[in-house]
Amino acid sequence: MDLTNLHSLSASDAVHLIRQGAIDSAQLVEACLARVRETDTQVQAWAFLDPDHALAQARAADDLKRQGLPIGPLHGVPVGVKDIFDTADMPTEYGSVLYAGRTPSRDAAAVAMLRAAGAVIIGKTVTTEFATQAPGKTRNPHDPDHTPGGSSSGSAAAVAAGMVPLAIGSQTNGSVIRPAAFCGVLGFKPTHGLIPRHGMLTLSRTLDQVGVFARTVHDLALLAGQLVGYDERDPDTRPRARIPFAEVAAEEPPLPPMFAFVKTPHWERADEETKEAFGELIEHLGDRVEEVELFPSAAEAWQWHETIMEAEMAANLEREWKEGRDRLSDSLRAQLERGREVRAVDYQRAVARIRPIHESFVELFEQRYDAILTPAAPGTAPKDLASTGDPSFCTLWTLCGMPAVSLPLLQGTNGLPLGVQLVGPRDGDARLLRTARWLAAAVAAG
Repeated sequence: MDLTNLHSLSASDAVHLIRQGAIDSAQLVEACLARVRETDTQVQAWAFLDPDHALAQARAADDLKRQGLPIGPLHGVPVGVKDIFDTADMPTEYGSVLYAGRTPSRDAAAVAMLRAAGAVIIGKTVTTEFATQAPGKTRNPHDPDHTPGGSSSGSAAAVAAGMVPLAIGSQTNGSVIRPAAFCGVLGFKPTHGLIPRHGMLTLSRTLDQVGVFARTVHDLALLAGQLVGYDERDPDTRPRARIPFAEVAAEEPPLPPMFAFVKTPHWERADEETKEAFGELIEHLGDRVEEVELFPSAAEAWQWHETIMEAEMAANLEREWKEGRDRLSDSLRAQLERGREVRAVDYQRAVARIRPIHESFVELFEQRYDAILTPAAPGTAPKDLASTGDPSFCTLWTLCGMPAVSLPLLQGTNGLPLGVQLVGPRDGDARLLRTARWLAAAVAAG
């Protein structure tokens, strides 16, 4: 078999070929490592990568299969892990010089679940500093002069460049959806509390959410399905029945979906070509989409998000502030300074606003719509490596803990990807992916 293009396999196809014995994990991992050698000098997606260790994991997976032992749904498939998730066999440095060389004693919950599903943790992908605003070294695979987005920069770029079929990241504002859009891959941020966060850097319990990257909707479903679970160490998770992500995502919707096009109060930030592209998309969808105005109170949601995020960041990074503030970026120091000044009454007021605003969206979905349609970012990836771009089109949905997916359906005049974001109701994750697959197919069909 020609191994030169194994790196371009979808995760679902790779799982099938490994199960059938057409390829083994070591071949697939070696192909991905070859792709890393070919492209990562320019992209710089990896914070840590030990090829020998990656291949040792793959060979161990192959040995299990040869012995006829049970194998998991991700058996032998390489996955990139954002460098804010603890890994017992690799450094976890949070993108900060303060944690250089730190190797935890145990895996984060999400990493343990990946290993239990048979995945090969190929390496750690670059994160911005403490998953905030200060960029890391990663560049956009489509044009190295443009940002890949953040904070899950390396995860999105590694998948986009074909170095790995799957990766995980996190979102506290726009850190999964935005880099997925900028890099031209699919990004999925499930409902808040669906995937346990134990062993992941804590910025904001209220806002932190685990997300996933892939190149197909089916792969998003495959990966997300292995990460959902209850963990008593994460108080926002809860016991629940298995969610049939892959099965539901693969179904045809019983009726063609209805979309609510929501500009948000930040529509003026969108580039003109973004506005034009969404106009064409809406025209293409015809009577399957209607423009919906947000209720007036939602206009304040961006300020509530900032209040919550910065206050909780200041509390969670108290030690780093006290002992190493002179080694933090200017942007992070400014965020922590603002967070330390937030009054308790303002913080409590902002947190109390989340439930009412979310309940207003519940009514929207129950009345008529399958998903909200909105930009993933104001435009294509900015030509600016000093910034990771504007997250404002993600903020409201992160605040509400609603599932969101970015689809690379459009393109800017500069040839860079332009993401389309779909948002669903909380706990409507599998149906959101089904709707996303329908939309992708509808756009592809012209």
